[in-house]
Amino acid sequence: MKETFSAVLIIVGAIFTVLAAVGILRMPDLFQRLSTATKAATLGVGSLLLAAAVYFDDLGTTTRALATIFFLVLTAPIAAHIIGRAAYFVGTPLWEGTISDELAGRYNPETHLLESPNAAKSTPRRDSKEMIESENKQQIR
Repeated sequence: MKETFSAVLIIVGAIFTVLAAVGILRMPDLFQRLSTATKAATLGVGSLLLAAAVYFDDLGTTTRALATIFFLVLTAPIAAHIIGRAAYFVGTPLWEGTISDELAGRYNPETHLLESPNAAKSTPRRDSKEMIESENKQQIR
């Protein structure tokens, strides 16, 4: 029974991994490739690790597989978001078929913060210039 369930999980993991590879090849821009690859690869690797956890009766193997799945599900979306944000900020071009760019004109080029033009101005906890100067001082030390 566990062999059958493990085989199904391996097949599902392989399908998701192939979908991630196809998504990287077929999607027109970095942002869509990143989205496709992150979701499909996370599910693919997660399924493969879950298959290993089901197949092997060892508590150590199961614990490591589940911890790796947890770490992967926790970190992959954050890493994709940071990579996508950095790519957008440096000016990576969007696909010409993109209907709208909702972030256009909302990133502050000095502070790298996202700002809404419609939001009421609030008092920041710390001035942006002070923050930049303190970071520069720390880098000099």
